[in-house]
Amino acid sequence: MATGRHRAIAVIRACVTIWALLGGAVLLGIVGVNVASVVGAAFLGRPLPGVYEIVQMGAAIAMFMALPYCQITGSNVTADIFTSRLPRRGIVTLAALGAALALAFASFLLWRMWYGLDDARAYGEVTAIYQIPVWFAYVPILLSLALMALAALANLLQTSGGILPEEVDASRDRHV
Repeated sequence: MATGRHRAIAVIRACVTIWALLGGAVLLGIVGVNVASVVGAAFLGRPLPGVYEIVQMGAAIAMFMALPYCQITGSNVTADIFTSRLPRRGIVTLAALGAALALAFASFLLWRMWYGLDDARAYGEVTAIYQIPVWFAYVPILLSLALMALAALANLLQTSGGILPEEVDASRDRHV
């Protein structure tokens, strides 16, 4: 069973890493749109129309796409000053508690954002300039939240074995 569990965690880790890289590509796209707008304003006398709505939608998507990676690698912000003197068992227990809270939070947001997508589609909400349906942004956000829930579940499985998420070597999925 341990090998099956390690294999499942490795698959989740790979999916989350690819998803984060795609989120980085979205972020680069936002930068490209901003550069094009600035260049257009400087040399053509007018910026790209609708830059704000593209950046707003893209930034939300990119941010959510990074969350699962932060979760699975243990890269979220922590207050180590409070835990630096705890025994290992205490640190692992806190990591498990954090993973459980992240799982609950991601699941709650997934549930509520699903209704947000449904409402945005039902009301036909679109952006002002390009008339992009707002619900388009919900799809990658929902996928991100599902991956974050899986990443938190993987963290729970790791901590149940006494392993902290940041101790896993992502390139080979072995313990450091």
